[in-house]
Amino acid sequence: MAPRTPRTDGLFAGRLRCIFRRYKKTTPATAQKAINKNPAAASTATPQAKVPDGPGLNILIRRTILTINDAMLSDNYSVLRDLSAPGFQVGNSQAALAKIFADLKNRNIDLAPILMFDPKLVRPPEIDRDGMLHLSGILPTQPEQVNFDMLFQNVSDHWRMFGIALNTSRSQASSSSARPGESKP
Repeated sequence: MAPRTPRTDGLFAGRLRCIFRRYKKTTPATAQKAINKNPAAASTATPQAKVPDGPGLNILIRRTILTINDAMLSDNYSVLRDLSAPGFQVGNSQAALAKIFADLKNRNIDLAPILMFDPKLVRPPEIDRDGMLHLSGILPTQPEQVNFDMLFQNVSDHWRMFGIALNTSRSQASSSSARPGESKP
């Protein structure tokens, strides 16, 4: 099976920190090899896994982004890595995660304000043929919105991050607030 690439549909134009490229290298077969080496981290994906309800999705999105925020603030990506799916752990060392999120960190982006905003999904949540939960959307923060594309694997009845694309861009409200006669960049 060919590896999937994230669907971005223009959502992630501009600066993009993406772990999906690691996902392309970490196929289900290589993830299974890692699981075989560490049975304690074995995925017990349930075939009847369901998309979480609204509050569950909200918590999953916010918790993931806040964990990334904490990792960037502390320069410690171990918790982010340890809370992720086994296949994600195989493909991403702490040093690799620091490099992936370096742009957001160097721009001094504080993602904590997402607590005050509800995520807006740009497509319905779905569980793909591999049993992965895919969530794409924005958090309408100001002056820049937070754009996300997330992939989760069900591990022991818990959705754990398997891939993420995360960036910020000028919010739609900010870009549409130009005065009449002013051009929008």
